[in-house]
Amino acid sequence: MSVYACEVCGYEYRPEAGDPEHDIEEGTSFEDLPADWVCPLCGASKEDFEKVEEDGEEESDDDM
Repeated sequence: MSVYACEVCGYEYRPEAGDPEHDIEEGTSFEDLPADWVCPLCGASKEDFEKVEEDGEEESDDDM
C-alpha cells in the first residue's frame, strides 16, 4: 500500500499502521479513509497529503 505524507507537517500515513487514535484500522488504504479524516498531528485535510512511496517501493541511496 502507498504511503502519503502531510505537506503541512510531514506526518506520514502508513496503511499498515492505520490511525488507531481515530479508529482507522490497520490495513486501511489512504483512498479508503473517510472524507473528513484529518492529519492526526496538525489537522490538515486529506487534500493536503501527497503520495511519497508506492507499493513495495523502498527509498534507496544506491542511485548516488
